[in-house]
Amino acid sequence: MLTTQTIGFRYFIELAFNGTPFHGWQIQPGADTVQETINYAIGTLIGQPINLVGCGRTDAGVHASHFVAHFDVENPISDCNLLTYRLNRFINKPIRIDRIVPVNADFHARFHAVSRTYHYLISHNKAPFMKDFSWDFSMSIDIDAMNVACRVLIGKHDFKSFSKLHTDIKTNDCEVFEAFWREHSGFLVFKIRSDRFLRNMVRAIVGTLIEVGKGKIKPAEVEGILQAKDRAKAGMSVPAKGLYLTKVDYPPEVFRVDPKPPFSNWFWAG
Repeated sequence: MLTTQTIGFRYFIELAFNGTPFHGWQIQPGADTVQETINYAIGTLIGQPINLVGCGRTDAGVHASHFVAHFDVENPISDCNLLTYRLNRFINKPIRIDRIVPVNADFHARFHAVSRTYHYLISHNKAPFMKDFSWDFSMSIDIDAMNVACRVLIGKHDFKSFSKLHTDIKTNDCEVFEAFWREHSGFLVFKIRSDRFLRNMVRAIVGTLIEVGKGKIKPAEVEGILQAKDRAKAGMSVPAKGLYLTKVDYPPEVFRVDPKPPFSNWFWAG
């Protein structure tokens, strides 16, 4: 058994997943989701139902190399490493459990996150082995102009122009700490880090910046798009398959043990 008798314990779980077969993170009727898959796996292995609360939502087809959620159990988990090992053997879908960490009962995976980092991956040439993990876009684009436009995004702004319409949120304000493009090994990589993100925000920003790179929008015009607070003024929403949640940051006091660096690879360096 992995548990002993006590009442009320909270754990953070760090994981990664390939979003291709899932209809996003959050449980939906009649749809295969990451949240439901892990709920079932943990509940089966520890013998008590659990309800994961994620650090945010990811849409259908979006990936995560670092995702954090929390769950509560009545009885403490006696061996988190063993449970992690058993979960990875039990789950037969493209999800990897990296770590389970005990935290204080008032710590929240979503509300205590201080920043989140997304990357968007574009292939300059058709990449058959990355067809589900990047967007093929072979047109020549001006990366320098796109990076000039990125400067407009830095700081606290109302990002309604880059948000999915009719979402139930109290504010469209987000503070972006960094946003830039770089080229690496035949791929074009966009990185953006913010305190929060609106639904579809990164994909709409990428689509708009691509229009800048194609010369259809001038870098200076992005500020006007931002201030318009009108989704129709921004560019298209790029495909979900190129989008990755790559890092979720928390204050050090959230973890009872030292925070572990998230899973990363050569795409996300820098």
